[in-house]
Amino acid sequence: MSEAWRDERDSLGVVRVAADALWGAQTQRSLEHFAIGTETMPLELIHALAQIKGAAALVNAELGLLPAELAAAIAEAAAEVAAGRWDAHFPLRVWQTGSGTQSNMNVNEVIANLVNERLGSTRGSKCPVHPNDHVNLGQSSNDVFPTAMHLAVLQQVHEHFLPRLAATRARLAARARDFAEILKIGRTHLMDAVPLSLGQEFSGYADQLRQGEDALRASLSALGAVALGGTAVGTGLNTHPDFARRVCARLADATGMPLHPAENPFAALAGHEALTTLSAALRTLAMSAMKLANDIRWMGSGPRAGLGELALPENEPGSSIMPGKVNPTQAEALTMVCVQVFGNDAAVAFAASQGQFELNVFKPVIVRNVLHSLRLLGDALDSFGRHCLDGLQPRREVLARHLHRSLMLVTALAPRLGYEKAATVAQYAHRHDLDLLSAVLALGYLEREEAERLLQPEQMLGPAAPQTTS
Repeated sequence: MSEAWRDERDSLGVVRVAADALWGAQTQRSLEHFAIGTETMPLELIHALAQIKGAAALVNAELGLLPAELAAAIAEAAAEVAAGRWDAHFPLRVWQTGSGTQSNMNVNEVIANLVNERLGSTRGSKCPVHPNDHVNLGQSSNDVFPTAMHLAVLQQVHEHFLPRLAATRARLAARARDFAEILKIGRTHLMDAVPLSLGQEFSGYADQLRQGEDALRASLSALGAVALGGTAVGTGLNTHPDFARRVCARLADATGMPLHPAENPFAALAGHEALTTLSAALRTLAMSAMKLANDIRWMGSGPRAGLGELALPENEPGSSIMPGKVNPTQAEALTMVCVQVFGNDAAVAFAASQGQFELNVFKPVIVRNVLHSLRLLGDALDSFGRHCLDGLQPRREVLARHLHRSLMLVTALAPRLGYEKAATVAQYAHRHDLDLLSAVLALGYLEREEAERLLQPEQMLGPAAPQTTS
């Protein structure tokens, strides 16, 4: 911005605004009074507000409340804002008024100044288009900001997050098919357990993400119900009875998002159950992603002094002091993102619990954290898929060695020998450093042919009729 200034006036008096800034007095006051942190209002939210402003102007013209020429000019400027052309003119911090009023006014002022200049007036003139009387017509920050919250989140879910989640699930399903015939030892309590295939293990990861996606999708219908039309406290004062319905219909046509006025606008202004539910679904997905990333880095640990069962892609050197070291960095990045999503969800839940009377005034931090989680987790899953899952290779010789040295294959003998004798076989093998076949033969419990048949790991991957206990 230049060092030249212009004077603007609002209801509290005169404010100096940078001459080349498209915002006005109310934005400037917020910029000066809330210099808190570096987190600015998410642009997805700004763009959603602009989409609403454009639809609102056209509806107000249809209702005879706004001259058609002004409405068209407002809609054109709003579309430019929504497309990101004027992003540099939205500098306000997340940490502002809890209703988002200053960011709502930031959008109103930028659109009004764009229109006024194009119609031959000057920035800050508020003529012929006034940011409150025309751009904000039929709206209150209390209903338009939460409406933008829902719209921004819905668009981010559909355009960014779900495609990345689907791609990660597809990668896991493909790896499950690739690894279907590779046997490995299972682990419970971090200790050896009975065998399974590597493909079965990866199918579990894919299904965990599927369950999280189902929960996320189930939360989306509630986000379609928006607060628009409730204005200040939910009563709809100063708006046309058909305004909210028509604006929602326009937005639904333009964005593909199924928006409609909330059945109870009082709840829509005062509570944020829909966003809290979606945030909880993201937390669940992060929980599943945490397990996925941790399991893979455990199986890739070593490569010589760890489990060493998977060879992870070698994307970059891992140490500034240890030559040749390579680390599971994609797993580390994904798990750090999961931790952040857990924290974001905790903040959302607490903020959503703090509605007082007719308004929740923690709206900016709620929408910032939900959008942050969507962006981070979507990006991290995509990165993990492309730079880890795609290049992941099983170390077959290590998997086989761990499988055949495990004492827990003895579980297959329990239906034939009984639990106590099977435990004796395992203990004898461990004490004498023998494999299970040698142990059961040394104890004289079974003949070789039967013991070999029962101890085949390939026969332990699913249900089977039990043998008779001797």
